[in-house]
Amino acid sequence: MLIHDSKKGYILISTEIESEFERLSQELKPNRVVGFIEDDFKIEHAKAVVAEAYISESQTKYIIIGSSSFTNVAQNSLLKVLEEPPKNIEFIIISPTKSNLLPTVRSRLPIVKGKKIHSVQNIELNLARIDYAEVFSFLKSNARITKSDAKVLVEALYYRATVVDMLILSISQLENFDKAYRLLELNSRPQSVLALILMSFVGDKNAG
Repeated sequence: MLIHDSKKGYILISTEIESEFERLSQELKPNRVVGFIEDDFKIEHAKAVVAEAYISESQTKYIIIGSSSFTNVAQNSLLKVLEEPPKNIEFIIISPTKSNLLPTVRSRLPIVKGKKIHSVQNIELNLARIDYAEVFSFLKSNARITKSDAKVLVEALYYRATVVDMLILSISQLENFDKAYRLLELNSRPQSVLALILMSFVGDKNAG
């Protein structure tokens, strides 16, 4: 049973957002559970969360927020209520990656890990032997992905490189992975961010 002892709640990192919500709804009974499970968590959803938080309760009420993408404006509007939640209110935020959430949100709640499925099986690139043609083909097939999907792909590429292909990454390659998350947060084109990562492997191979 994954229930944290924080009096404010916690952040749950999991790609299985809906199933985690269903599990928590069962585990947290007989307490009241209110869910805000959205494809893209926006300011209107945040306002509804805050309104729900200020509906007084005689016993603990869990407000579960789950999404694969959170706008910065929505997150900022939650900061006060996350820092000082009303009496008997605890928050659980479900996100597929930590990078989806602002540092100010992450600093207010402890982070625990739930189910996380890497997209490794969908990435057939061998990063130890990747060439330009494979890079271009991969970028073309992912030309229209969203920012949140790009973040999942970045994590899957890192997993592929370090676990599947067992590569020892150079400092520049590690920096590129770190830079990728920042660029995506700044709304850089996902295709350009993926190219940054992949080309470092082509360059590293050719240098060797």
